This record gives sequence, C-alpha cells and structure tokens, in this order.
Amino acid sequence: MDLSNILIREGNIEEVVALSLSIPEFVAPHPAEEYRKRLEGVPNLVLVVESAGKVVGFKVGYAMDEQLFYSWMGAVLPEFRQLGVAKALAIWQEEWARSQGFTRIQFKTRNRLKAMLHFALGNGFDIIGVEPRETLGEYRILLQKML
Repeated sequence: MDLSNILIREGNIEEVVALSLSIPEFVAPHPAEEYRKRLEGVPNLVLVVESAGKVVGFKVGYAMDEQLFYSWMGAVLPEFRQLGVAKALAIWQEEWARSQGFTRIQFKTRNRLKAMLHFALGNGFDIIGVEPRETLGEYRILLQKML
C-alpha cells in the first residue's frame, strides 16, 4: 500500500466518530456528545490521517492539567496498520503537546489490546498503573511518557 499520499491534519469530532464505527476493537464507540464533553473548555487536539482523501486514522487528546496531556482515543483502520500511520500520529501529537508546554503524555489501554501495549512500550512509554476490571483482558493499563 502506497502511503506517499498520507496527510495528517487537525480534524473534527464528526470525522472521528464516523471512523470509530469502522474500528473492530470499538464495541460501543463514544458518541459525539462524549467527545464534546471531554474537550470543552480545555486545550485539546483532534488529529486525523487521510489517505487518498479518505480518513483512515485519528488521535484525540486533551489537557488534564498544565503539564499533563491525555491521549484519550485513537485508532487506525485495520488495512492501514503496521504501515507507520499510528507512529506518525503519535509523533505529531507529541510534538504539538511539547510545543504547548506539556511535559508528560498519558493514555490508557486494555490489557487485551496487546498490539497497543507493544506500540506504547516501543515508543518510550512506561506502565505507571493498572486498574482492575471484571476480567483480566479488560484491565486498564495506564502508560506515561515524558516529553
């Protein structure tokens, strides 16, 4: 697959919600209202990746405080995985967060999402916490990276 026509740009909630419906890991994607609730009144960044004019990935985050940026939601369509799309989004988000004065970036993932855990650990994140849930696969893993 040719990724020379990849474009990363600031996007909007509607684009993210629409793409979320095509992500197999998202059993019940968040509605637009949840995005608006979390992003309202705080510094935030909504990124999308386009390939040949089609949105194929996204990353959404917001400020938790003056130092901490929380990378809340992100995904890439299955056919665009393992091609560097998620890495490009992460780099863009981290550079933006650093330029805004944030010193740390955090996110949570589920224990069952091994590819996401491998991605995070391979990109300089450390595991800083675990939130137990009803099953081991649903445990939340909290990760952090210093910027």
